[in-house]
Amino acid sequence: MRISEPPFLRIQFYLTAPYPCSYIEGLEARSQVAAPAHLIGSEAYSQLVRAGFRRSGDYTYRPQCSHCSRCVPVRVDVNAFRPSRTQRRCWKNNSQMQAELKPLQYDTEHFELYRRYQKARHPGGGMDQDDSGQYAQFLLSSQVDSGLIEFREHGALRMVCVMDRVADGLSAVYTFFDPECAQHSLGTYAVLWQINQARRAGLPYVYLGYWIKDSRKMTYKASYQPLEGLINNHWERLSP
Repeated sequence: MRISEPPFLRIQFYLTAPYPCSYIEGLEARSQVAAPAHLIGSEAYSQLVRAGFRRSGDYTYRPQCSHCSRCVPVRVDVNAFRPSRTQRRCWKNNSQMQAELKPLQYDTEHFELYRRYQKARHPGGGMDQDDSGQYAQFLLSSQVDSGLIEFREHGALRMVCVMDRVADGLSAVYTFFDPECAQHSLGTYAVLWQINQARRAGLPYVYLGYWIKDSRKMTYKASYQPLEGLINNHWERLSP
């Protein structure tokens, strides 16, 4: 009788062709991609996340640039995290927000909010032109333990988060919110909510994707302390 290999051992990795870096103008980037997607279930994905990978739909990848290592995978140490004064104020100001776990499926109201968010926050970036199929492929396609969290305030849809549950934490996949409520710091509230959920579930980490010191888009991640980064294949505390 032949004993089959665990799925993780059959996953292969390949490098993409160079493409323009999304974060630092003038640089080229490459990604290392794990395939085939159907073998990357929750157990394998948990191991990949700990190794610095991230998910976009069924596409599991990590940066693998020849001459640059500025993308640092980061995670929040949930048990040691203490919110700053600004974060405590954000939490209090959004106390009327009601969160509800929804199926990972298409919802017209969610898609309309996504389009408004992209047009206001990322005009000209390409995603502001996404149709419903591209939106579903990006956020609603998953082979792992994923959840869609809907946030409402007095019945009005304010924000939607997609997150994954992995063996040692939660992984923040993507968040979009009502651009007219920017003063409510909903992005900050979403991260604080996920940290709180991880703590309640007894999970030690919230993975926030990649942090780049020189990217203004990534600055906010450094405010969740203590923050750990994957440096030379080892997780270590990053200086505030």
